[in-house]
Amino acid sequence: MSSFSIVSLNISKKTGEPKKPVNAITVKSDFGIENDAHAGPGHRQVSLLALEDIRIMQQKLRTIKPGDFAENITTQGIDLPALPLGSKLTIGEVVLEVTQIGKTCHKGCSILEQTGDCIMPRRGIFTKVISGGEISHESTGTYHI
Repeated sequence: MSSFSIVSLNISKKTGEPKKPVNAITVKSDFGIENDAHAGPGHRQVSLLALEDIRIMQQKLRTIKPGDFAENITTQGIDLPALPLGSKLTIGEVVLEVTQIGKTCHKGCSILEQTGDCIMPRRGIFTKVISGGEISHESTGTYHI
């Protein structure tokens, strides 16, 4: 088992907009994050993106920050897209199962328009919630394949 840290927790009221950082989130089983626009049934309940990938994009546009790619959880110390589907991430009592690697970028994504590139389609991952609970921005997690 390997560990990683949580850099930022992010939610939004509407889909298609950058998420805003919060100090803590409540994650509900088979639903997602309470008060987040993307919560609900399905296989893309919680999204994750690594700070290491955001830093690459900051070389093209310095103002980019965690949440701008609409990821719920920004991590550090884990190569997210290298995780096989079905891998489990544990953050405190929360257990997430990797269900999708990458996605199709929204047409008109402001980051893509400004930089000519977007990392979320290649480097972001999506998970479903196996077990819910609370996560704070000071949390650490583990993963196993």
